[in-house]
Amino acid sequence: MRILFFIGFLVVLSSCGGNGAKKPQKELSIDQLFKKYPDSVPILIKHGNLMLERYDYDKALQDGAKAYRMQQWNTEARFLYANALNNRADRTPSDVMAAQSHFKFVVKKDPKNTAALVALATTYAQQGDNEKAFYYTNEALRVNKKYRDAYILKGSIYLSLGNRELAKSSYQTAIDQDPDFFAAYIKLGLIYEEERNPLCIQYFITATQIRPNNIEAYYNLAYAYQDFDKLPEAQQTYREMLKKDPNFTPPLFQMGWIKQFKQNDMDSAVYFYNETLQKEPRYVEAWHNLGLIYETKGEKYQAIQYYRKALKYNPDFTISGDAIKRLSKTK
Repeated sequence: MRILFFIGFLVVLSSCGGNGAKKPQKELSIDQLFKKYPDSVPILIKHGNLMLERYDYDKALQDGAKAYRMQQWNTEARFLYANALNNRADRTPSDVMAAQSHFKFVVKKDPKNTAALVALATTYAQQGDNEKAFYYTNEALRVNKKYRDAYILKGSIYLSLGNRELAKSSYQTAIDQDPDFFAAYIKLGLIYEEERNPLCIQYFITATQIRPNNIEAYYNLAYAYQDFDKLPEAQQTYREMLKKDPNFTPPLFQMGWIKQFKQNDMDSAVYFYNETLQKEPRYVEAWHNLGLIYETKGEKYQAIQYYRKALKYNPDFTISGDAIKRLSKTK
């Protein structure tokens, strides 16, 4: 590549003249191109797909809708629009139906489009039609038996049906196709943790290695350590999380929980809960656990104040309400 670039550069010099040669312009990023050419359908599609990668589904939807309005026959524009529509957290049943219609259009035009086949299968899974979901997923695998996302969808369907073994098998097959597939490690880790299998820890460790800055992966790992009484490892992982994101409060709360319920160090527990509440006053579990600490000390009035704080931020937090009733009866 370097040799070809050098030859090309010499050609430019010889054609333009050694003294008057223009410096090669920097290639514009897709964000810059999007600002410069806001009505270019190919750029709208590229920008929209970039927004999908960034999980910014609202912007992706805007790009997809605009590209689709401009070129309704364009399967890439339709696919982007439908994909963004169906991935939004606040999608409605009518959104799913609309997306399904667009995916069908794409599949009809391009029957071997594995991404569209799996996307179409996803809409049926969302509607509870697992038979059609499996049909289109298997169609994608007939086109490409190593298509990772098809196995992920099968795993999710099996999990919804309560078939953990087939779910685990599907997620593991997805990893076999793509050893760096972060989401599959998280899903398998969560399944094994729910089954009380410490193998979950290794899956979460791998997830943190794939995405070292992903707080979700670190939190799952730390909580798994805590869940299996590997407390020093849990505490160290929570500390690492706070270095990565000092404003993320769950690590502070969990360190308080460990101090309170596992190490019987109430002073340290109070410290961590107060640190939690300084950053997030609505953390009702921290208020409640402070109440428990003061109730244990026999300081009922102080305990009730903390329980009331929990109820202030969440009136439906019944365990604090029950604690107040319990203490009120013993006065």
